[in-house]
Amino acid sequence: MSAPEAVVFDLGGVLVDWDPRYLYRTLLPSEEHVERFLAEVTTPAWNAEQDAGRTWAAAVASLTASFPEHASLIAAYDERWIETIGGPIEESVELLRELRSSGSVGLYALTNWSAEKFPLALERFEFLSWFEGIVVSGTERLVKPDPRIFQLLLDRYGLDAASTVYIDDNPPNVDAAAELGLTSLHFTDPDRLRDELSQLGLVASSS
Repeated sequence: MSAPEAVVFDLGGVLVDWDPRYLYRTLLPSEEHVERFLAEVTTPAWNAEQDAGRTWAAAVASLTASFPEHASLIAAYDERWIETIGGPIEESVELLRELRSSGSVGLYALTNWSAEKFPLALERFEFLSWFEGIVVSGTERLVKPDPRIFQLLLDRYGLDAASTVYIDDNPPNVDAAAELGLTSLHFTDPDRLRDELSQLGLVASSS
């Protein structure tokens, strides 16, 4: 690759610990009930439609029509959404802080996130203000791994794919970015990410 000029972070699962289990563990009697509810009712595919731009009002209404016996639990996903956030992934935020302090690369984010809920994250996490630009799927009505949202990011901020590093915990998203020529890093934990960024000369190594 060319010398890195920009680093693009996914947010959920990389910098932000998001998991609907945090909410539903307070509402359902056992882990088994939580897993069944998330697999059968408020499924990842249903939530992904909000990331693609569907309103939460429409999402709740549609799902409640299918599962009227779970109306209050479905509504909670919307009304108590902030409880799906566990907090920052501190070691990853530290890496972001180091990149920001060095000033050697531009910092951007590309996230699959509901346009309605993203302002709640902006209020909670000060480090989101460190990015020069953030592309939110729900606003654009495009979701990763659609290559068009990656291209939108590159075009909007004038980024060169060959000199851009992309970090994501979802392998299909990593692959999609790589297809467009970005240096794609599959996030599994902050220590590994530090090692990979240090190999690119962007942060200090852990040793």
